[in-house]
Amino acid sequence: MCKKFRPVRYICIRMSAPFIPEFYEKGFLFSTDNKRLQLASVHRFLSEESYWAQKVPFETVQRSAEHSLCIGIYDENGQQAGFGRMITDQATFAYLADIYIVKTHRGKGLSKIMMRMFCDAAEQFGLRRFILTTQDAHSLYAQFGFVPFPWPERLMSRPGRQY
Repeated sequence: MCKKFRPVRYICIRMSAPFIPEFYEKGFLFSTDNKRLQLASVHRFLSEESYWAQKVPFETVQRSAEHSLCIGIYDENGQQAGFGRMITDQATFAYLADIYIVKTHRGKGLSKIMMRMFCDAAEQFGLRRFILTTQDAHSLYAQFGFVPFPWPERLMSRPGRQY
């Protein structure tokens, strides 16, 4: 699981019990309210700037957000500054996906706040396995206790749709 770090000021995770959906930190709004997501902005980043979702259709981004625990980060003008989503059964397993901060807001610690939120959720859910894949952000995720998969020979993948 995630290393223990100072918890996020408010627990902002969509669960069956009431939750505080948003808070401000470092002048940015962090929210788990999917109604705030600017899906056109998220889609543009994923389909044009990410290495993992080039040319992903808007409808796919929309559907993935609807069925995931999402965190949106918004700047002082209300513009989408970052995004991430956790695919989870909220009991045993979660997969982190589509984590990004727009270039103009990188280096401000926003991804670390988002990761604390996701790790807090994993702890609350009592997950047995919390995974992700990355090409270039190993050092970020290592700060939160992520390590190479202990049994890579067990991990398998089934190819899916190509964009």
